[in-house]
Amino acid sequence: MGIALIVVAALLLALVLTSIRQVPQAKVGVVTMFGKYRRVMNPGLNFKVPVIEKVNSYVPVQNQTAQLEFVAITIDQASVKFATTIIFTVKDHSAETMQKVAFLFINASSFQTAMTAQVEAAVRSLVATKQQSEVLGLRGEIINHAKETLDEQLESWGYLLVDLAINDIQFDAEVMASMSRVVAAKNSVIAAENEGQALLVKRTKEAEANGAFIRIGAENEAKAAKLRGEGLAAFRTELTKGISESAADLAAAGVDPSLVAFAMWTETVVQAAKDGQGNVLFLDGSVSGMEETMKRLQGLQALQTPIVPKPSKDA
Repeated sequence: MGIALIVVAALLLALVLTSIRQVPQAKVGVVTMFGKYRRVMNPGLNFKVPVIEKVNSYVPVQNQTAQLEFVAITIDQASVKFATTIIFTVKDHSAETMQKVAFLFINASSFQTAMTAQVEAAVRSLVATKQQSEVLGLRGEIINHAKETLDEQLESWGYLLVDLAINDIQFDAEVMASMSRVVAAKNSVIAAENEGQALLVKRTKEAEANGAFIRIGAENEAKAAKLRGEGLAAFRTELTKGISESAADLAAAGVDPSLVAFAMWTETVVQAAKDGQGNVLFLDGSVSGMEETMKRLQGLQALQTPIVPKPSKDA
């Protein structure tokens, strides 16, 4: 009797222990009954029906990553190597989603192969229509194209695409060398164009500066000539006025006005001898020459002296 109780107690304890299941954090347990999907166990302590129910697998619900590397061919037959990173997760904990995630693929390796094939197909279909020189500038377009294709496919498998990034794009060594030469040639052309533009701007500014300098110089010269002319005209006016007044004063004093002309003649000779600084000045010093010069000076004086009308006899 005692042995039977012990056996029964041992069986009950075994049943209790086999019915207890602990599901790790960030995972869910997929329970099957007689090989068919039954339900989902959430993280923590769970119970199952002994013998009848079985935990088929534990599905991670955290974000998962996958590193993919593959080669695509451009329209001009250049090989391009891509290195990508995919971040994905289980879409939700519903029974439909869990069945897809747990039973759609035989194992995780098969799922990885299928996902790689989808990304490769999406990238290759786009790269095959582009030139090798365009690929580096189309990183964003390639990523968006791959995301659209993979997002729809992952959802049908019970997963959700979180992000897809292209980590590296590499060409063959010969292609990279030719691209470097092309870039260097383009940079040389741009540098030459910039140097030409800089030289044009410099020459244009120099021409504008020279033109402004010449214009300002001409304007200043014109102003100076105008001032010199005005000064000379004022000098002649004052000289004529002074001569006329002196002649009028001499006439009023009963002195011959020709004395003014004689004084001007002698002063001219004195100033020529004083300020000549070694220059030779030829003057006709004969009596006839002096008389001729005096006549001319008197004629000039007559032209400058105002004519006073004589009073009429009737007055």
